Amino acid sequence: MNQPLAYVHPRAALAKNVVIEPFTTIDKNVEIGEGTWVGSNVTIMEGARIGKNCSIFPGSVISAVPQDLKFNGEDSTAEIGDNTTIRECVTINRGTSSRGKTIIGENCLVMAYSHIAHDCIVGDNCIFSNNSTLAGHITIGDHVILAGMTAVHQFCSIGSHSFVAGGSLVRKDIPPFVKAAREPISYVGINSVGLRRRGFTSEKIREIQNIYRILYQKTYNNTQAVEIIEAEVEVSKERDEILQFIRDSQRGIMKGYSKTS
Repeated sequence: MNQPLAYVHPRAALAKNVVIEPFTTIDKNVEIGEGTWVGSNVTIMEGARIGKNCSIFPGSVISAVPQDLKFNGEDSTAEIGDNTTIRECVTINRGTSSRGKTIIGENCLVMAYSHIAHDCIVGDNCIFSNNSTLAGHITIGDHVILAGMTAVHQFCSIGSHSFVAGGSLVRKDIPPFVKAAREPISYVGINSVGLRRRGFTSEKIREIQNIYRILYQKTYNNTQAVEIIEAEVEVSKERDEILQFIRDSQRGIMKGYSKTS
């Protein structure tokens, strides 16, 4: 249902039961899935791919061209998964030739005034609190929570099931299953509350704690810690996910609270 005061380009592809409120603009080459609601004064620009049953609140701008001087008008997209909510005045830029797309997963909540820049990839079931800011080329796993006013440096990665405290400046990669806080950003424990809410057993939580105890609370450097974890900790999905994240880190992982360098 389109309000007469909304503008929908004739080459936009909207499912029949999409609701578009007044004073919203939807450009060509936009796709919006069934059951999605788009509030008033929203701008959805070329290249947007929005899933089913999403809610996009007033003032948001989806799929604007990247804020990147290297962008040269190439075709790219901004993709939002099913059942995701975009609150007031959120800005999400489409990709560049680097990745070709910006992706927000399913069942996410992006709160007011957050910004997600070009070529970011965000997993499913993430929550970004108000004024969270992602620079370009960031990768975020599933079930990640960014508390309010978190700012993440370009090319950083944040592992699944992690929690980042409000007001944090993230300049290093944050491994899976942890809590991150302080300045500079540091390990402050595992995200045990979040893990319990998602069905992780006490035994599994103790296993993850033991891994991070070796990594962050001993005197080993990261290379030594990885070797010890691989040799002494029983193989599991979580162990291997942590080890792979550390090996793949391009910016280096954040320090532990017991380390000063």
